[in-house]
Amino acid sequence: MKILALDSSGLVASAAVIDNGLTIAEYSVNYKKTHSQTLLPMLDEIKKMTELDLSTLDAIAIAAGPGSFTGLRIGSATAKGLALALNIPIIPVPTLDALAYNLYGSDKLICPLMDARRNQVYTGLYEFKDSRLCILEKQCAADIAEISEKINALNRETIFLGDGSAVYAEKLNDLIKVKFTFAPASCNRQRAACVGALGEELFKNGISQTAAEHAPEYLRLSQAERERLG
Repeated sequence: MKILALDSSGLVASAAVIDNGLTIAEYSVNYKKTHSQTLLPMLDEIKKMTELDLSTLDAIAIAAGPGSFTGLRIGSATAKGLALALNIPIIPVPTLDALAYNLYGSDKLICPLMDARRNQVYTGLYEFKDSRLCILEKQCAADIAEISEKINALNRETIFLGDGSAVYAEKLNDLIKVKFTFAPASCNRQRAACVGALGEELFKNGISQTAAEHAPEYLRLSQAERERLG
């Protein structure tokens, strides 16, 4: 099975190709450019470097949200366009689940944090059991104090990762009462390879959508929508 994986949900833009469980190419950029400037050129470069025939793809795995509203729309539009043209399904991978997948095999409590502004984070709680990612707290938008309380209640050593870790590092030092660490730079941001690997597992379990069915999962209203509602 050959999967094209895309993630533009956060600051990082990432694309990868997974072929029967093997990552044959991955291209990630975390720099001062918009995803509209990076995602398609990255995909084109992967295509050229691996001599990829797009018609051989079986599915497209996409980080489906939550995350940056603009980034999610760019990723969704790219996935929908390719899936429609190639007549293949889309595998919607929850963004926080894929981020937690970076720490595959860890015996610690895993807490991905994406900065959602307004003192909130996109987050969730995860662990690995028998080589499977288990969701203890489904991805959500939450106040940093709220997720800290849940971690303290579980009383387990925790690993934080994601761009929200640096943003809220001082608050975490004040709020978290259990032993905790921050994931190193090599595995603390979104990776399309993780989206693809988890997407392959989801697809085997029957989770997929058509291009027409797919839509990003924002989890909360955009700033413009909140302002319009007063």
